[in-house]
Order: sequence, then C-alpha cells, then structure tokens
Amino acid sequence: MLPEYPFRSNFFDVGGVRMHYLDEGREDGPPVVMLHGNPTWSYYYRHLVAALGDRYRCIVPDHVGMGLSDKPDDDAYEYNLARRVTDIEALLEHLGVRSDAALVVHDWGGMIGMGVAVRQLRRFSRFVVLNTAAFRLPEGKPLPWQLTLCRRKLLGPLLVRGLNLFARGTVRGCVAKPLRREIAQAYLSPYDSWTNRLAVLRFVQDIPLSPDHVSYGFLTHVEARLHELARTPMLIAWGMRDFVFDEAFLAEWQDRFPDAEVHRFDDAAHLVLEDARAEIVPLVREFLERTA
Repeated sequence: MLPEYPFRSNFFDVGGVRMHYLDEGREDGPPVVMLHGNPTWSYYYRHLVAALGDRYRCIVPDHVGMGLSDKPDDDAYEYNLARRVTDIEALLEHLGVRSDAALVVHDWGGMIGMGVAVRQLRRFSRFVVLNTAAFRLPEGKPLPWQLTLCRRKLLGPLLVRGLNLFARGTVRGCVAKPLRREIAQAYLSPYDSWTNRLAVLRFVQDIPLSPDHVSYGFLTHVEARLHELARTPMLIAWGMRDFVFDEAFLAEWQDRFPDAEVHRFDDAAHLVLEDARAEIVPLVREFLERTA
C-alpha cells in the first residue's frame, strides 16, 4: 500500500495497452480531470482527490508508461504528444466526460490537456494551471541544461533509464521543502528498472524545439488555438522557484489568459502541490465552487 494513496485502481485499454486511472469521489458529481507530467503520476494529485471527493468526481489517469499504467516498448506504443492527447480523449469518452468538466494540469499535463481542450471546446468549462505550458518556449528562454543533457543521444538513456537521475532529481530538486522518504519512494516506485523508465526518457525527447520534430506541428496547432479558450475561468497556482517553468512561462499564461486568477508561491518549486498543498487545495475547491 502506497502512503496517502488509498484509492481503487481502474484500467482502460488504449490501442492494446492498459492505462491506469483513478475514478474517485461522487459518481454523479461534476467531473474534475487531473493530468500529471513527467516523471510524476496520479500520486501527485492524491491530496486534491481526497479533498474534492465529497462533491466532485475526480478522474486522474496515469499516462501510458507512467505510474501504474502499462510500460510498453516502442514497437507497441507511439510515445509522442498526439498519441497522448488521443489517449486522454478516448478515456474521457469511455467515462462519459464530454462537457462541463474542470481540468487541472501540471507539467506535461498542460500541453496534453490543452490539446484535448482545443479539439472539443465544450469539454472543459474551468481550468486549474500548475507550473506547466501549452506553447513553445517563451522568447529568450533556453531549454535548461539539465533537460538538454537528458536529450543527448547516448548520454540521455544512460542518465534517465540507467541511473534514474531524471526521476530522482525531480523528487529531490523540484521541491522547496524536502519530501518525506516514503513519499519520495512512492513517486519513484513505478520507475524501478531500465524497461520501466522508457516513458520518462521519451517525454524528455518529445519536447518539440524545432519544426522538424515529430510533435512540433501539433504543439503549434494547439498554441494557435489557445485564444479560443481565453474566456474560460482559470486559476493559476505557481511555484516561483521552478527552474524550468519559471516566471517567463507564467507571464505567457497571463498574456494568453488575461482574466486568469493568479496565485504566486514564493517558497514553492516545480512540485507546487507538494510545497504549497495547504494553500492550493482550498483555493482550488473554492474556485470550483465559485465557477460552477
């Protein structure tokens, strides 16, 4: 039993591989879809699920290759942005979530979630944004050197799959307040072998930096349509000590969503729900109730 994760596992077949997801809370409640990034998984949202379950239906998938989902090789699954979006669309259709849901996104969840949102504009009626992006790197913002190293052809697999440095670095270096040992171990538990770390590497490699990248066209398509969502209520909760999704990314969100409600947390880093859980969880609940 994982600490602070007393939830029932569900599985959905997406093209022959199993996607794990949580479906917790009130079955007839308003849906709240929560999408994680890399290398986290549904465990990241455990406290938000527990806090909202009395009123809302909380749906939290693990992307294929992550968390408790299957971890197929490249012959069985296409590890790219378009496939990620298609997976989430298929899951939400299966669960009957077609309109008026809330969407909570973090890290890669922002790009994937907004990719789903622009393809069916009525599916989500509210957004909660946590240190993420749904657009190219802001002008003048270089890719951090840590990510650059992990993308190198020979060095990347050694660092990410062999030494597990990407996941270990996240639980140690992407928080402002150290995680308890058992919580850090829970985050790392799905990534316990070379085979089980493939998706972590593929997510890093799937960052589209140039037009010749397989996911670049999809990213720019989503980016170009974000304005269609600009009138949708949005809450932004941002850890200001994030070395990747820094103030430049926050400014980009504010420029694209000028009516968004913004909360900055100076003593929080990338895993903002870990560092500022006590503040963010009630903010999210109040926002959902106010914008229902």
